Amino acid sequence: MLGLVYFSSVSGNTARMVQRLQMGGLRIPVSPADPMPQPDAPYVLICPTFADGMGRGAVPKRVIHFLNDPARRALLRGVIAGGNRNFGATFALAGDVIAKKCNVPVLYRFELAGTETDIARIRAGLAEFRGMECSIMA
Repeated sequence: MLGLVYFSSVSGNTARMVQRLQMGGLRIPVSPADPMPQPDAPYVLICPTFADGMGRGAVPKRVIHFLNDPARRALLRGVIAGGNRNFGATFALAGDVIAKKCNVPVLYRFELAGTETDIARIRAGLAEFRGMECSIMA
């Protein structure tokens, strides 16, 4: 079964989007004092983008820390990226960075906390991706 792991800053946009998906998920904590989740099955990562105007710092430091663990990184199957369209070319850039570094696909991009259309598309896309994952792994 393909799970979800997500990071949400104190703004809570990504957490609200994940809650609306009603699919559960493990949250990467904001505070370094809190323990990292340890997924035990393949997962899709949902991550906001924190890039500056030049695209630097797109992937939140806590997500980098999470993915620096080889066991957690090995279970990553895809990424869904959030962002703000006001930032133009850097919109949802974290997804592209993670996908390239971890050799996984960007499955979807959404703005802020997502729309109802985003929620429906993500649910449908994850259901399809889960089916593909099963046939590939079998």
